[in-house]
Amino acid sequence: MLKAVRIAPQGPEFSPMVMGYWRLMEWQMSPQRLNGFIEQHLELGITTVDHADIYGDYQCEAAFGKALRLQPSLRERLQLVTKCGIATTAKADNALGHYRTDAKNIRQSAENSLSYFDTDYLDLLLIHRPDPLMNADEVAEVFLQLHQSGKVKHFGVSNFTPSQFSLLQSRLPFTLVTNQVEISPIHQEPLLDGTLDQCQQIRIRPMAWSCLGRGEIVTQPQYQPLRDELERVREEIAAENIEQVIYAWIMALPSRPLPIIGSGKIERVRSAAAAASLSVDRQQWFRLRKAALGFDVP
Repeated sequence: MLKAVRIAPQGPEFSPMVMGYWRLMEWQMSPQRLNGFIEQHLELGITTVDHADIYGDYQCEAAFGKALRLQPSLRERLQLVTKCGIATTAKADNALGHYRTDAKNIRQSAENSLSYFDTDYLDLLLIHRPDPLMNADEVAEVFLQLHQSGKVKHFGVSNFTPSQFSLLQSRLPFTLVTNQVEISPIHQEPLLDGTLDQCQQIRIRPMAWSCLGRGEIVTQPQYQPLRDELERVREEIAAENIEQVIYAWIMALPSRPLPIIGSGKIERVRSAAAAASLSVDRQQWFRLRKAALGFDVP
């Protein structure tokens, strides 16, 4: 069973792997079945769940809340993470997709999430994407109001560059506790662009989304060399499958990312959780880096 970890010096304790619910509507689970699925990943020690207001064309939070209402005691066993700041054309009043980080939208999104989840507080609220029109003072003010009211315990960002993170942090009296970013063998930019360096510097743990490269690592022909190397490492470390090797590769990073698992099949969730007990050595890690990028270190 996975043990909780603190993700920032003054931050919350989360499970070291996170259950992602962005595809919840695709899983076509009844509230009863979803309730059972939640119980199953809680038994594995995966207590942190990741949502966003826009997931499932704005339907995932409400669907998850219906399952929580069947067993209200589940709420205290979970850490609810959600995101705001994107407007999509799934709503008729959005003529085009755009970002919205004004105070009114952030506040309304948080209130909607609280209502959908039928809860008094969110454990963590993230700004989903960097917004060119983001006014850092305005965002900080609404964050502070939500925090002081007890409606949101902690705040963070998603997909922010180090400078964008630092700008918002400079306006806040408390620490942003994470930056949720895409990390996988085929998306290594955060490893070298300063994003994960900043996480180490301020001692926060990032959350890693799309760890399996949107499934492309196992489906696209151009990644056959990577699959071959993953299979060799799988044999060396006695992993069950190459997905476990990918998770171990990500968790080997010194910023200690929390991988987000995106499957609605409990067998795959169970397999992912088992990867937390695996490790790759330095040469294995760089072999996978090379196989993914197609070139050696300079």
